[in-house]
Parts: sequence; C-alpha cells; structure tokens
Amino acid sequence: MTLNSIRPWRNVYRRKSRKIFVGNVPVGGDAPISVQTMTNTLTHDASGTIKQILACVDAGADMVRVSCPDIASTKAMHEIVKESPVPLIADIHFHYKRAIEAAEAGAACLRINPGNIGSIERVRDVIKAAKDYGCSMRIGVNGGSLEKDLLEKYGEPCPEAMIESGMNHIRILQDNDFHEFKISVKASDVFMSAAAYQGLADATDAPIHVGITEAGGLTSGTIKSAIGLGNLLWMGIGDTMRVSLSADPVEEVKVGFEILKSLGLRHRGVNIISCPSCARQGFDVIKTVAELEKRLEHIKTPMSLSIIGCVVNGPGEALMTDVGFTGGGAGSGMVYWAGKQDHKIGNEQMVDHIVMLVEKRAKELDAKVFK
Repeated sequence: MTLNSIRPWRNVYRRKSRKIFVGNVPVGGDAPISVQTMTNTLTHDASGTIKQILACVDAGADMVRVSCPDIASTKAMHEIVKESPVPLIADIHFHYKRAIEAAEAGAACLRINPGNIGSIERVRDVIKAAKDYGCSMRIGVNGGSLEKDLLEKYGEPCPEAMIESGMNHIRILQDNDFHEFKISVKASDVFMSAAAYQGLADATDAPIHVGITEAGGLTSGTIKSAIGLGNLLWMGIGDTMRVSLSADPVEEVKVGFEILKSLGLRHRGVNIISCPSCARQGFDVIKTVAELEKRLEHIKTPMSLSIIGCVVNGPGEALMTDVGFTGGGAGSGMVYWAGKQDHKIGNEQMVDHIVMLVEKRAKELDAKVFK
C-alpha cells in the first residue's frame, strides 16, 4: 500500500496520451514525466556544449535541447551526439535544412516552429529526414512567433490561434504518415499558456511538452513556471517539461524536479523540509539548510530530511521523514532516524552528522531497491 493509495487527495491523475520515444527515453503514456533543458553555449563550440550537457545530465536531465542555427552547429552535432549520455533535441528555426543536417548528425528529436519553418514542402522534407534517421519531432508553437495568417485571423496571439497552429501541423505530420511527435503551445503569459494547453489536451492524444517560455530570471522565472506548470501538471497535462530561465541550464533542471517533487510526480535527491526560522530556533536554520543543500547535491536517491528550528512542529515533521533534526536548548537538538526519535547531537557537529546519516540512509534505501 502506498501513501497515495491511503491518501487519495494526494493523487495527481495523468491525461491519457500516446507514447513515443525520444532516443531511448519514453514520452507520454505511462512513462515518467521527463525533465529537459537547453544549452546556451555556442553549439559550434563542441567541447563547451558537451561540458554543459554533462552538467545538466548530472543534475538529472533526461534529454537536452541544442540550438542549430547554422551549418557550423549541425557539423558540431556529430561530435556532441557521440559524447552525450542522453538524447539530444535539435532546435530548429527558419532554416529547415538545419533540421535535415541535425537528423543526419544523430539528433534524437527535431523541434520545429510552425511560425517560421516555412512551406508544407519544407516540412515534408524534414519529415522524410526524421523517418530516414529515426528521429521523433516536436511541434513547438510559440505565442511570440505565430504564423501571419493566424495573427491576421485572430488579431493577436491567443490560445485559439496557438491551438489552431499546432493542430494544423499535426495534420501535416499525420497526412505524411508520421506519428512519432509531441507538441507544445508556449507563451510567456501564464494564463495564455494554460488556456492553450487545456484546449490542446482536449484536441489531441499526442504527448504534450509543457513550458512557460521566456519566464524570466532565476527567482521570478521559477515562481512563474511553478504557477503555470504546477497547475497544468496538477490537471494531468504534461508528459515532458522544461523550465525556461535566464540562468544556468542546470538550474532549470533543478527547478523542474522540484516542481515534480512538490506534486509527488517524480522524486530525485533529498527533499529538505525546513522551517523559515524565528526567535524560537535552537540553531541557525537558514545557514544550516543552505549548507546542507550544497553538501547533499550528490545524493540521487529519493529521500526526505526535516530541519526544524524548534519543538513546535519539529517532532511531527520528523515522524514523516527519513532523517530529521529538531532544535532544542543548551546547544543541542534531537536526531530522528526513519521517523523515530534516536539520539541527541550538539549543534556544532550537526551538519557533518546529518550528512553522514543521509548518506547512510541513501545506501539503505538503494539496497532495498536493488535487493
């Protein structure tokens, strides 16, 4: 019996969608919601791009998108694909031939923008390349770059225009007997994006890539994405996702997993439950949590850690976590192990001691999984 089975109000139900594959990563159907990001290096700098991809993969990225704006970039893709441990998505705008070159170079997926990819004939050429080289595709509709005829029809970017754009291109792919595709309808406006995604989810069974495009910097963009993506995922919409931040792509991956963890949709690493601190705290909670977050980044095992400054909520929170520490008095606090009160430790030794306990608990949990 799982926690969700005994607490049904915790359940998040997934919209039913077809399953496709991006390389070896399943997307849609019963597959986990995959987290992706996009490099911001110059793609023709193969070594720099590979380095960034590896950092993103270490943070948990299931796939990585790489911009291919010119021939130098698609040439570099040959080397980049060989060195990447996860499937790569070639991001294509304006130049359909770059999509064909990226497919030849080994990209697992081709992202095309209906607003600037060009004529149906060009799309057909891209479809042929995708078939020839075993690529999937993403129809990437963006509120900021809709087709001119749709802007004339609707007067401005709107959910209806975005949905129509996406469905038009779905028909092109299907008419050419191509079905390994996913679709997104992104906008920088949370309300527009949410409305477009809800309409799209009703109109197709294709896997949906969710995102709030151009969300902003690390703090503002995280909040905006958490609101927009959190609500969509809560409604069951979303098979793969990207958090778009004006920040290091590694941060996008971290925020993506935090959003999924908050909804119980996917778990990776240590989930730290901590109080905001107040005059009752028995130790410096803010400083302690910041240090623990940094020192526990290497833990990939899903587990929970509670760090609470005093006994008001500390014991209760610790009962539901793998490891816990509750501040007391006289420079020490209580350590909890697997939800049970275990022993006391001085505040000065607390951080090193908790890191040791978390690493120990992670090994125990891993041993259970692989037993």
